[in-house]
Amino acid sequence: MESWLTAMGDTEGLGAMAVLYSLSLSFVLGLVLATVYRWTHQSFSYARSFLHTMVLATIVITVMIMAIGNNMARGIGIMGAMAFVRFRTPIRDPRDIIFLFAALSIGIASGARVYAVAVIGTLYFCFTAMFLSWSPFASRREFEGLLRFMLPPDSPSHEHLQTILTRYTSSTEMVAMREAIQGEVQEYSYQIRLLDPSYKTDLVDSLSKLDDISEVSLVMQRTTVEI
Repeated sequence: MESWLTAMGDTEGLGAMAVLYSLSLSFVLGLVLATVYRWTHQSFSYARSFLHTMVLATIVITVMIMAIGNNMARGIGIMGAMAFVRFRTPIRDPRDIIFLFAALSIGIASGARVYAVAVIGTLYFCFTAMFLSWSPFASRREFEGLLRFMLPPDSPSHEHLQTILTRYTSSTEMVAMREAIQGEVQEYSYQIRLLDPSYKTDLVDSLSKLDDISEVSLVMQRTTVEI
């Protein structure tokens, strides 16, 4: 058995156990990366196959790096072979591209047997991805929704409108006011931030109970898009 394992090793001393260790490490780190991607994914283009691709990419790159070793001729040969491959699958989210690059980096580090770089780099990347996903960093959102309703300009309900908005929202800003139905009513549009996300129904119900008010609607922003 020992002679068989030795025969499988190359001239650089890369034996079968070292190969299995590198492949296993890249597989585990690829799973960690894919799991963090699934936890922090926020866009609508989620694909189960993309997670599989990340894990498999780490293994493929690990094999390639171990096959190349320090042999320049092998590297040129593999680069030439890969030049014939055309990947036509569109990746719309730049964040997906970065995760794919991270998977390739894990494969390179594991194949080069720089295990500390592979492990620490993966953990640091995953920590950063979770921090950016769960923190308000880079968000410009000041309002959560767009409130619209129609109200006659001389309606007594104007006196109670601000009271209701103060009860359910922490900030409001009128963004539009225009005449509707030949000037009989005015259409108001407010950007609002709710005190609590559960107040959506309560706010709409309270406004709907006012006299003369009509067509009350509240459109909340999508969590994946800054409007």
